[in-house]
Amino acid sequence: MSAKPLYESSLQSLPLLGRGKVRDIYALGDKRMLIVTTDRLSAFDVVMPNPIPEKGRVLTQISNFWFEKTGHIVRNHLTRRRVEEFVTDPAEREMLAGRAIVVQRLRALPVEAVVR
Repeated sequence: MSAKPLYESSLQSLPLLGRGKVRDIYALGDKRMLIVTTDRLSAFDVVMPNPIPEKGRVLTQISNFWFEKTGHIVRNHLTRRRVEEFVTDPAEREMLAGRAIVVQRLRALPVEAVVR
C-alpha cells in the first residue's frame, strides 16, 4: 500500500454522489453506495489543506469494527459485499484498498457527534 495520502478519490467507473468533509460517496445502482474514506483532515466545518497519510484506512477499520460489534443491537448500513465486486480497474482497486466499503442506501439520521 502506498504511503501517499489520498486527498480526494477519483473513480471513472462509478458516478459520484457527493463529497463530505472526509468521505466521498459513489452510486452502486439504486440500492447500494460505495463510501470512500479519504485522508482529508477536518476540524469543525473546515477541511485542512494537508491530508494525513493512511488516516482514511484507519478510520474505515475503526468504523467497520464498531458497526460489526454493535450490528446485533442496531441495524446498520453494512452489506458484507466486497469492493472488488463493483470496481474492476486495478488502479482504482489499489486506491480503494482498506478505505472503501459497500453499504446499503438508507435514510440518513441527521445526527453528528464529535468525540475528543
